[in-house]
This record gives sequence, C-alpha cells and structure tokens, in this order.
Amino acid sequence: MSGHSKWATIKHQKGAKDKARGKLFAKLIRQVEVAAREGGGDIEANATLRTMYAKARAASVPIDTIDRAIKRGTGELEGVTYESITYEGYAPGGVALLIDVLTDNRNRTSAEVRNIFSKLGGSMAEPGAVGWQFSRRGVVLVGSGDEDTVMLAALDAGADDVSADGDGWRVTTDPSTVYDVRDALQAAGLDVTSAESTMVSSLTVEVSDKDDARKILRIMDALEDNDDVQDVYSNFDISDELMEAVDA
Repeated sequence: MSGHSKWATIKHQKGAKDKARGKLFAKLIRQVEVAAREGGGDIEANATLRTMYAKARAASVPIDTIDRAIKRGTGELEGVTYESITYEGYAPGGVALLIDVLTDNRNRTSAEVRNIFSKLGGSMAEPGAVGWQFSRRGVVLVGSGDEDTVMLAALDAGADDVSADGDGWRVTTDPSTVYDVRDALQAAGLDVTSAESTMVSSLTVEVSDKDDARKILRIMDALEDNDDVQDVYSNFDISDELMEAVDA
C-alpha cells in the first residue's frame, strides 16, 4: 500500500486506543482554533474552518469542545498563539516525509523533530527538497465492496478517481468535497475506514527491506506522537506481505 493508505490504516487502528484518541483530539482542536484565528469563526464563510470542523466531528470530537476552540481562535476566549511550520526530511530508503506543525515554541519543536530524525535513522531536508512532489487531495478509503457500487457512488458524489487499494478501494477527490464523498459512500452501504484532506505525493518509493520498513514506521510513529506535529505525509509503498513480516 502507499504511504498515505498504509499509514491511514495504522492511524485508524491506533485511534481506538484511549491515549492515541486523546492526542488526536488535541491535534484536531488546535487545527480548528488556528483555522478560526486565521479566517474567522463563521464556518460557512471560512472554508478551512469548515474542513477542520468536519474532520473533528468525523473523529467524534464533542461539538462543545469544537465551539470552545473556535472561540479561542476568534478571541472570545483566551487562547495560545500557534505558528504553522512545515518540515521536510527523509526516512531510510530515500522515503520523503512532509511534516505539518502547529507550535507555540519554534525552537523547541524544531529540536524535537530533528532529534527524532537523528535517533531513528532519518535526516532533515532543506525547504522544498521534498515538498514539490506533494499536492493536497481528498482521499477516502473503503474497506471492501463491489467495484461498480463504489465507482457509481463515488463518481456521482463528485470524486475524481477510484482505484484498488489492497482488499479495498481508494477514492480520490477534491479536498473540499472529501466529506461529501464519504457520506455518499456510507449512504450506499459501504464500509468507509477513513476520509481526510491530505497531501499526496506524485512519486512512490517501494520499500522491500524489512529493516527499512520498520525504521520508516518508527519515524512516522514518533513524529505523530509529538504534540506539536499535526500531520505526517510520506511516499512509501510497503506490500501487505512485508507489513505482516514487520508486525511479526
């Protein structure tokens, strides 16, 4: 599976754990707050906030928690000012990583991210070194289902493409319509395992070495575990067979 698809599945499984769920909530709330600060608290007028709101609700963040985050962003409640930073780097095997951060202390976060790369066998890269290959897309993963049913529901809802992804399907769409497409697929009785606006690479690095695969996943996990890191995007391709070997 591709970096996005495989990692989305792993994060979905992690999300069932209380600790991971708590971290996810904190990251989503911070994203909502920043979106409100930058574009205002009106969900209808602020497209970024509308997307972040839908993302938070999809993860079952309580509405009153989201509303308080919006009020902190607009200044109605006291909040922290966060800076948005994107770091770039490489994991073993030449795998590209793009890391989105929201932080109230640039020096602290930069040191923590650099330390993760240093300890786990990766390397930081200069701005633009890997970012050029990524573009924002909406991606919906469907666990299973008949191809015709998935195709019909997805395309009718405005999706751009449907492709096989392991035992399921990967639906690609404009990021602004990803949740509409998800709802249409669910209404068709399909099992949607994840839906998000994400960064997708135009290049894919196939990983065939088990040690490299393990190191890549450790770096991804360590970055995701950092409170300031909001999203980690990559371009690795790990087969299901190799993934099973890594898990074993």
